[in-house]
Amino acid sequence: VQLQASGGGLVQAGGSLRLSCAASGSILSTNDMGWYRQAPGKQRELVAGFVGGDSAKYVNSVKGRFTISRDNAKNTVYLQMNSLKPEDTAVYHCNLRRIVFGRTQDYWGQGTLVTVSS
Repeated sequence: VQLQASGGGLVQAGGSLRLSCAASGSILSTNDMGWYRQAPGKQRELVAGFVGGDSAKYVNSVKGRFTISRDNAKNTVYLQMNSLKPEDTAVYHCNLRRIVFGRTQDYWGQGTLVTVSS
């Protein structure tokens, strides 16, 4: 399984960005996929993800601003980020999680930097 993330960049506060993560390899549309982020000096946190199929989950700080979507035909997950704030600045990592014979396997993309200026 390989994940290719794209879409990061520099944006002013209040602006928007869309991240994309294309998965290739042996994956299923039911695999959990999502976006994590890690800011300097902070732990990695789940920003948004599809957990348990089509159920979308968001961290409280992005609810109402970020939207995760998925195109199963393209094996791609998107993160639309609106009303960006400086505290959204972080490296965003795409994740795919699958269960194989009862064992959890996590796959990560290369990370894409999002910088929000005030």
